[in-house]
Amino acid sequence: MRLTGKTAIITGGASGFGAGIVRKFTSEGARVMIADLNQHGAQDLCDQMGDHALACAVDVSDGTSVNAMAQTALDAWGHVDILVNNAGVTHLPTALEEVAEEDFDRVLAVNAKSVYLTARAFVPHMKTRKAGAILNIASTAGVSPRPRLNWYNASKGWMITATKAMAVELAPAGIRVNALNPVAGETPLLKSFMGEDTPEMRARFLATIPLGRFSTPQDMGNAACFLCSDEASMITGVAMEVDGGRCI
Repeated sequence: MRLTGKTAIITGGASGFGAGIVRKFTSEGARVMIADLNQHGAQDLCDQMGDHALACAVDVSDGTSVNAMAQTALDAWGHVDILVNNAGVTHLPTALEEVAEEDFDRVLAVNAKSVYLTARAFVPHMKTRKAGAILNIASTAGVSPRPRLNWYNASKGWMITATKAMAVELAPAGIRVNALNPVAGETPLLKSFMGEDTPEMRARFLATIPLGRFSTPQDMGNAACFLCSDEASMITGVAMEVDGGRCI
């Protein structure tokens, strides 16, 4: 029960990697807010998790919505120990000069601007308490980009750099900031990454992963639990690859 007594917010927590983190954190004793644009999905998972979970509708690209999420958490718990910036989107595989401006703006708003907005909402509170753990879910795409996922790659590279910048600035305040870099996994985004979900396309993706499988929500939950627990109290500014060796 490594997170007993901790409170945690997981954005994009209703499905995929986020749901895996929710399940792991709850099993380790944390009180968890499942924050997601999909309010019904968040509530369904919340109902499965029992009394330790709370559902909240949020648009992480909108400052007013993020501030309302923060206030809901503080009203319910009085404090927030852990923030997991997991919500993310991609564009379909496309030549970089052909990605629509609307798609570019959406990817950067959800994957990058959201980290700024949640920091603005929660860092002052964590500074007051001189404690906190922030975990950004980036991607191997930010380390070893795949062709035609160009601006998604760039947004995750931004996220990794932001993690390191936040870590070095917030360390004196007792706030740790880390990132996880998963490889493609069994999540709603998988089809978008591949362009089409066929056995042939899956085989091409798997051929780039030495361990021969995709990341799972359980993999992400386990890694996130460690980095957000007191066991990792000396770890900050790390972008840990959960990728089966893809980035070697």
